[in-house]
Amino acid sequence: MADVSNHELVPDHSVLDDAELEDVLAEYDIKQTDLPKIKRTDPGLPDEAEVGDVIKIERDSRTTDRAVVYRLVID
Repeated sequence: MADVSNHELVPDHSVLDDAELEDVLAEYDIKQTDLPKIKRTDPGLPDEAEVGDVIKIERDSRTTDRAVVYRLVID
């Protein structure tokens, strides 16, 4: 089976560490559970992602160069 996480059309996914997570939550004044969700079974997730982690997804964008979104990994 092909590893789709390395495909050129799949944006970069990375797991946030605790310090980065605190910065993001403070910047947007939200709780971790307020973030949009992503299933653990999503093929684009890094192998080390676990339920409860927050994922940073960086996409190319025509208007802002790089678009960054965050997702909470759920079961």
